[in-house]
Amino acid sequence: MSDFELDSRLAANSVLVDEGPLSQVRLMNDERFPWLVLVPRVTGITEWMELSGDQQDKLRIELSRASRALKGTDGVEKINIATLGNIVPQLHFHVVGRHNGDPLWPGPVWGNGQPRKFDDAVLKEHVAMWKERLGYSPQP
Repeated sequence: MSDFELDSRLAANSVLVDEGPLSQVRLMNDERFPWLVLVPRVTGITEWMELSGDQQDKLRIELSRASRALKGTDGVEKINIATLGNIVPQLHFHVVGRHNGDPLWPGPVWGNGQPRKFDDAVLKEHVAMWKERLGYSPQP
């Protein structure tokens, strides 16, 4: 996993929140939705089935943890999980909190509407909040 390099498009559109046992947990820089992205730190894979059984188990637990954190967010009624990879082939999973009345409800968030980036100070606050909610790293 030491050869891991994040796709530049994921790096440009998200910020690192924390490191799970297998994946980077990132926050999409789009204030319209509570939206996490999990990127397994495994080089050269594009599909779930390319992960070993142990890696799949770790990722399943990470996805569940992210989903629980999102489900506990005010207003979130539904969790959308997807791995598309048509534009960014590096294996990554979107975990998005949705609710009736959000800007794109009930349609998909991928490729729809214009992202609204967080202000820098608000982005830092959200990263800290998600880091705490996910609970991977000890807090200072």
